[in-house]
Amino acid sequence: MTGGQPASDVGTDELLVSVDGPVLTVTFNRPSRHNAMTWAMYDGLVEACEQADRDDDVRAMVLTGAGEKAFVAGTDIGQFAEFEGGADGVAYEEHVDAVINRLIQVDKPTVAAVSGYCVGAGLGLAAACDLRVATQSAQFGVPIARTLGNCLAPPIQALLVHHLGPTRTMDLLLTARLLSAEEADGAGFLTRLVADGELDSATRELTERLAGHAPLTMWAAKETTRRFLAEGVPDGTDIVDRVYGSEDFRSGVAAFTSGRRSQWRGR
Repeated sequence: MTGGQPASDVGTDELLVSVDGPVLTVTFNRPSRHNAMTWAMYDGLVEACEQADRDDDVRAMVLTGAGEKAFVAGTDIGQFAEFEGGADGVAYEEHVDAVINRLIQVDKPTVAAVSGYCVGAGLGLAAACDLRVATQSAQFGVPIARTLGNCLAPPIQALLVHHLGPTRTMDLLLTARLLSAEEADGAGFLTRLVADGELDSATRELTERLAGHAPLTMWAAKETTRRFLAEGVPDGTDIVDRVYGSEDFRSGVAAFTSGRRSQWRGR
């Protein structure tokens, strides 16, 4: 598929990939579940990254969520019920980290177009993009301390520290609150903050500008930043294994899926 062809949809019903001129757009398409990610959606995103890189006519890649209620509201919680111990959590975090790293490595500029909830893995995906456009109704956070009792892989937390700083990242992780769009903009996380209803036009204006710029200059800026971010990220396998193997995580998943409030025990 080339950028010179009319817009077309490929992928799965849950993740739509379309190319319109020089822009490849990935739409997370589970609005009834706030676009929560399934394993197939993660795999489809990796393939979309591959498609963007192998098509010379594509000059920018956009990630967005179907509907106005969410960009991505994390990973589908029902899938965590399959976990049997810490090793499953380590494998999961390594897989999500690999997907986010592949997104970071896309040669073309990437844009997250955010409306509504951008939480958990959704915040990681948005942070992995080069630019972020959001509406006034957008909310950002990682509320796992009050929902599931799991944790972030160190590379993803390092990405949040890079964008938001250690103090604000700790605020999000420890208090489990959500940042408003205005707060995220004030923190420098957003490229543009727009009124509700103006997301599509603002994103289109941005990608049109990107499409007219020198590809290698933009790649050099991306690659230099990527190498900078890759320095000094610690191994956290032991951390992830302990948290995902805990009684708290198992009870947290069960409580969340049944609509109950979890009772944390610290073990």
